[in-house]
Amino acid sequence: MVGTQQQPLEVLNALDGAKTQWYHFTTIIIAGMGFFTDAYDLFCISLVTKLLGRVYYTIPGSPTPGTLPSYVSATVNGVAFCGTLSGQLFFGWLGDKLGRKKVYGMTLMLMVLCSVASGLSFGSSPKTVMGTLCFFRFWLGFGIGGDYPLSATIMSEYANKKTRGAFIAAVFAMQGFGILAGGLIAIVISSIFKAAFPSPAYEIDPVASVPPQADYVWRIILMFGALPAGMTYYWRLKMPETARYTALVAKDAKQAAADMSKVLQVEITEEQAKAMESKDESQYGLFSSEFVRRHGKHLLGTTMTWLLLDIAFYSQNLFQKDIFSAVGWIPKAKTMSAVDELFKIARAQTLIALCGTVPGYWFTVGLIDIIGRFWIQLVGFFMMSAFMLGLAIPYEHWTTSGNHIGFVVMYAFTFFFANFGPNSTTFIVPAEIFPARLRSTCHGISAASGKVGAIIGSFGFLYLAQNPDPAKTDHGYPPGIGVRNSLFLLAGCNILGLLFTFLVPESKGKSLEEMSGENEGNGTSV
Repeated sequence: MVGTQQQPLEVLNALDGAKTQWYHFTTIIIAGMGFFTDAYDLFCISLVTKLLGRVYYTIPGSPTPGTLPSYVSATVNGVAFCGTLSGQLFFGWLGDKLGRKKVYGMTLMLMVLCSVASGLSFGSSPKTVMGTLCFFRFWLGFGIGGDYPLSATIMSEYANKKTRGAFIAAVFAMQGFGILAGGLIAIVISSIFKAAFPSPAYEIDPVASVPPQADYVWRIILMFGALPAGMTYYWRLKMPETARYTALVAKDAKQAAADMSKVLQVEITEEQAKAMESKDESQYGLFSSEFVRRHGKHLLGTTMTWLLLDIAFYSQNLFQKDIFSAVGWIPKAKTMSAVDELFKIARAQTLIALCGTVPGYWFTVGLIDIIGRFWIQLVGFFMMSAFMLGLAIPYEHWTTSGNHIGFVVMYAFTFFFANFGPNSTTFIVPAEIFPARLRSTCHGISAASGKVGAIIGSFGFLYLAQNPDPAKTDHGYPPGIGVRNSLFLLAGCNILGLLFTFLVPESKGKSLEEMSGENEGNGTSV
């Protein structure tokens, strides 16, 4: 009996101790390109919303350019998140039922088709164009949602325990390049259209400031999201199922042995793989008292930290352009043409991505298996709170002329510590601490909780950040609490996130089976 218990541990030790190989890096690229597309698609909409307002909602004779009505803006910005939330729950569950590989191609194809369809949104009136756009962006979000649990689970199950954190973080870090690409593509497209179709500022000629060709600009930017996803579709289909799923969940020892030997160059015999099937005999379900006893606290920790992080993260990210306008970093809308405004918003967002967003992700990749998940998350939440309070308390100082660069530097640091902090770790940890047969589902639940936070952040901040003075609010919005008070509120969310971090266990240097307790099923039956 002892012998059969030792064998599965040896097999999993072979996986956990496997050297870093070329296949690990190709998996990072294949899974990472999904996240590149995810970030591009979710964040590029924030670049084009002001352009959409000018193209479709300009009121003749108005002293200011057109803006999206509040309910349209909230829907356009938030509908992809609703789709993502649904996709995370559905594909997370499906990934545990059918296997990671079978579902992986579906999510990517959905992303490609809906990226293209978003740019082809049709209609004879602004209402029908926005309705069509929202429809396709919901299903785009649905595909994006599936990528979260599947990519994290696949990478965690392929990786060795020594560098697992860095590999999962590297997949997630592709988001940074996606955000950066969104800004760069918008800069390039708007520059081309500015040169080809020069137009005056709105205050000089309101009609000519929005050339007819501006309607193509936002469509091209949205459709670019299909390119990186389409390029990796073939490679996703060629990926084998993860050996842990095949052996522990699907119970196909022969296939697991073949897959492990082929891709990771770890020699596994069928007899050894068969022994894996006997692991964790207590097959408790997600809604069982046993799951609550073993992992209830962990699931509460991963869901709440992700929820609180995303309230702060997405409300800032989606509405960077509003914050930049509020502090005077982007000129008043009426002093620019429609395409020029897009160019300046994209330039500001790209600068933030370059200085704060992208470096933060890669600091996590380099240090997560040295410092550990717990400390990166704890310090990240603390520093985000500190920098937000640093922006909020002397807010009047930051808005006065000459201090805008200081504001942007502080703002970039909040992003740096979000990404070298909870934005990375909340994605990594749920892929490591739950049993193989529930891993994708639990990651999907945690991620969906995060998207609830993103919806609260993106919808709530639209209204909250409005000026308390009714005369100074954006067209169609009720007075809010202002940017300063909103920043205080977001800092409070980060402090709560810091407290919930104490419910999440440290997984640095431990095997997936050790973290999930899957060793215990056999270990007690001596």
